[in-house]
Amino acid sequence: MALDLHKLFVDVFHPEADECVVVIVDVPHGNYADHGLWRERREMAAEWQAAWVSLAKDIGFEVLPLVSFPASGAHNANLPLDEGDPIRLREALEKATLALALTQFSSTAPLSAWSKEHADFRAASLPQVARRMEQTALAADYAEVARRCQILKDALAKAELAQVTFSTGHQWQVDLRFRDAKMDDGQLPRGKGGFPIINLPSGESFQVPYEGEREGVESLTQGEIPVAYGNVRVLFHVEKNRIVTVSGDEPKAGELRAFFDVDPMRRNIAELALGCNANAVVWGNVLEDEKAGFHWAYGRSEHLGGVVAPEDFSSPDHIEHQDIVYAKDSPIQVASLVLVEADGSKCEVIRDGDYLI
Repeated sequence: MALDLHKLFVDVFHPEADECVVVIVDVPHGNYADHGLWRERREMAAEWQAAWVSLAKDIGFEVLPLVSFPASGAHNANLPLDEGDPIRLREALEKATLALALTQFSSTAPLSAWSKEHADFRAASLPQVARRMEQTALAADYAEVARRCQILKDALAKAELAQVTFSTGHQWQVDLRFRDAKMDDGQLPRGKGGFPIINLPSGESFQVPYEGEREGVESLTQGEIPVAYGNVRVLFHVEKNRIVTVSGDEPKAGELRAFFDVDPMRRNIAELALGCNANAVVWGNVLEDEKAGFHWAYGRSEHLGGVVAPEDFSSPDHIEHQDIVYAKDSPIQVASLVLVEADGSKCEVIRDGDYLI
């Protein structure tokens, strides 16, 4: 059954008559070779833009032409605002009150930065979205997604520490002090308070760990994080909210050590998150995988409420925000996640990959 795009748009965005909607898509160029999934995504973008035009006939808002721009080449790198076809990306975003980005490279962070300087603006970022998601996570009951997100957000908001035990037996402690819990609950009406950017498919509650920016107050984030790359496994060693080294199977561990050596900001632990979209399945696409369960990220964090921003990287080419997923059916899972409050009381949120709350 085809996804009812009109229903999705109304249920998630609640568009109003005086709005302006734009769908944007990145295109291959230079060293960024085209491929089937990318072409499919551009086809989806054209279909979604056409569905917005159709919906606008009933509601009365404006829809801009589909805007394409040269791919940035890295997830959450800055967007080429002064390029675009048939109009510059900057011009399109300045006019729009709602943007949808169906892109190969994630634009979540730069769209978040844009929203901070443009009051009547919100956006949905769909990095590496695939057509198959129209039958799974995109087709979720977003009222139920919002309900589940709120429960998990409330649990995060009360916690000062997260204690994670992975299915491999490795343990990791995450410092949740001095930060606010947030959620991407699949609801983005005009004027919604808080975070005006969502991913689609939606369904996660998240928090940036304390990154140690307060003078004399070190971050308590520490431990060992196992990471699977296909059949290869490595171990990220974390101290004071930074990945200090990578061990395990070579040459992958060496490749990752070199990657983190390029720029120290890549070592930053940037997010702890709890995906809760019941329709999401794990199939190797982070956009959907992360909505199925526990995940974390390294690199840029300011767009989520942290302090590591693009200007902290030594070059725009080094900017990263990369998620690592441990949802059920992932190669490595979470055996236990315990949230610890300031008074020492504990709440186990995940056991053997399943939510307990």
